[in-house]
Amino acid sequence: MDIEEFMRGYKSAWERRDEQAFAALFHADAEYHNTPFAVQRGHEQLAAYWQRVKLQEDIALSYEVLASAAGEGIAHWHVSYQVASEELFEIWAKSTGTSLFVRQPGDPLPRMVLDGALHAQFDGGLCRSCRIWWHSLPVAA
Repeated sequence: MDIEEFMRGYKSAWERRDEQAFAALFHADAEYHNTPFAVQRGHEQLAAYWQRVKLQEDIALSYEVLASAAGEGIAHWHVSYQVASEELFEIWAKSTGTSLFVRQPGDPLPRMVLDGALHAQFDGGLCRSCRIWWHSLPVAA
């Protein structure tokens, strides 16, 4: 696997909201750092973390490979989705310390736009380690 193949799988897993396809991109003991301070290790934790994409709808992800070398790569990614549940909105609101979206009870849930980069390392045809950095912005419905 290289960064291009990984990103095709990443895009497909996110857009299809498929936690098993996401976990299948990784070695059984791989690490996914979804923030600099949080890590999921192994297929079980990866799939459990990816469950949150089931709270998203109308997902569109694009990416650009920035660098590719033997055993690793860097990509820039951009995703937008419709928040489909109050639970997901609360997860997002708790994870951000700034730019909280002002919402009144009963207001429609926002569409989210995320922009990020990732660095992935590969070994034996699967991802061994992936670190992502991202920022999100809610867009009023």
